[in-house]
Amino acid sequence: MFGYLFLISGLFLGWSLGANDASNIFGTAVGTRMVKFRTAAIIASIFVILGAVIQGSGTTETLSRLGSVDAVGGAFTVALCAGIIVTFMTKYRLPVSTGQAIVGAIIGWCFYTATPVDYSVLVKILGSWVFGPILGMLFGYVLYILLRKYIRSSRIHMLKMESIIRTSLIVVGAFAAYSLGANNIANVMGVFVNSFNVSFTIGSLYISSTRLLFFIGSLAIALGICTYSKKVIDTVGNGVLAMTPEMAIVVVLAQALVLFVFSSTSLSNALMSIGLPAIPLVPVSSTQVLIGAIIGVGLVKGVQELKLKMVGGIMLGWITTPVLSGLFTFISLFFVERVFGMQVSMRETALESLGQAESSFASVEYHMPTTNVNTFFLVATIVLLIGLLLYTFFARKKALEKARAEGHREAKKKLFSDYQNALKEIEVNTVQLENTTLATRLEERKNQLVTYSLSIGEQRKYLESISESIEQAIKAPTLQEKNRVLKNQLTEIKQRMSFKGEVDEIYRQAEQVYMEFVEKLDKTFPKLTSREKEILVLLRIGLSSKEMAPLLNISTKSVEIARYRLRAKLGVSKDETLTDFIKSM
Repeated sequence: MFGYLFLISGLFLGWSLGANDASNIFGTAVGTRMVKFRTAAIIASIFVILGAVIQGSGTTETLSRLGSVDAVGGAFTVALCAGIIVTFMTKYRLPVSTGQAIVGAIIGWCFYTATPVDYSVLVKILGSWVFGPILGMLFGYVLYILLRKYIRSSRIHMLKMESIIRTSLIVVGAFAAYSLGANNIANVMGVFVNSFNVSFTIGSLYISSTRLLFFIGSLAIALGICTYSKKVIDTVGNGVLAMTPEMAIVVVLAQALVLFVFSSTSLSNALMSIGLPAIPLVPVSSTQVLIGAIIGVGLVKGVQELKLKMVGGIMLGWITTPVLSGLFTFISLFFVERVFGMQVSMRETALESLGQAESSFASVEYHMPTTNVNTFFLVATIVLLIGLLLYTFFARKKALEKARAEGHREAKKKLFSDYQNALKEIEVNTVQLENTTLATRLEERKNQLVTYSLSIGEQRKYLESISESIEQAIKAPTLQEKNRVLKNQLTEIKQRMSFKGEVDEIYRQAEQVYMEFVEKLDKTFPKLTSREKEILVLLRIGLSSKEMAPLLNISTKSVEIARYRLRAKLGVSKDETLTDFIKSM
């Protein structure tokens, strides 16, 4: 059972993968409280395990063809060096990918052990690093266009839409967790497949060595999700993933599709069956694919400039991560073999190997030095490794808590500043509104004074004309002349009593207020007469038949008759009044 300790380096990689990449899956859903963290963690853990066990063999086989690490010491060192490089670069905020670190470490092992590297496989892996983010960008671009069209055309109620979005986040997150387990389990346990034999049989149930390693590795990923991912989500969930739930659905789905494509053996075989080239089954960086998807969504939303620093970081990671990992692994293998006497490859002349522990349920094969000194150094190294892992865990925990506290302080400062700016803006708007209202009232008073002055002048002129007519009638030499003058004056008075000018002014102002109604009336019923339009506009204002009669200079009964005819002409139903019909237009 001592040999199982060599899996610690791979389990650490799995824990780190789960702790960091869970924020890519459920970060926005948990950050916006659309999904509870407990629900997200359970779903992600279950589907990560399913993806790793069911579909994890494709990417692992590709890494094996790149360089088959066939000794436990070599597998332990490769995984350990990759984990250290990832931890170091993450601590200093350098662009890093677990898959790129593993590939670099395997190449370093190949160079040290003189194992030939399959460069055709390496080219495919390098191509997937480039096309992964590009494919994520294309998926993000197309999916966001489709989602935006669906939301605009569906006209779904806001509450129902929120329920649909919440369900979609859970479904898409589950698919993304499955794809993450299927694609990235090779980074965690891939290097141990050819050096460990841990298969066992329980009754008629046979569990192969590869499946069991995948299951153990996926448990480490799930442990990282459940124990540490919440702290990462709280810290970075609103940083890189500061987006709306709708955007999160698209970005996470695009990421899941890319990871699924690069890990699906069935899809690759289907393409080969129809004469198309097979898809390389290789681990790709979920974070880099996520960034590509975000860029795709940004292109749809009208982003004028891409963040070249982010793109440059991805390209820098393609070079620095595998190179540093390969060099570090090469140097570490020398110390592991020369100082501790551990066999790092079956190609080398084997030191004496300590046997083989067998039990009724498991068989573990590993090579260890025979001397007590070497055993002491080996145990000391493992203890130091465990200490390093614990130190890294608590150091990261403290750093995240400090970053979160700093973020809370900055958020409070920003909130206070926003409140102050809002209050100042409200005060300025209030003063402006008061000034505008005062100016409007002064203008209205001015217009009223002008109107009163003009009205008084017109009334005085009219009364003077009446006075002159009466004087003329009094001075008339004959009765016929007197009657003629009085008759003309009476006719003029009756004409003035029609208030045609005032009525025209009321109608003109009403047309300006209800301009849209008048235009719709002309378009829908072009055969209406001017008088009928006047009646409909006055009805739209809210006047009754009795109030309209003096304005139209007709009797109330005439107004009622005109309204009855309009009902028939407009096709108003018996259950609806003419006023309601007009207001509904």
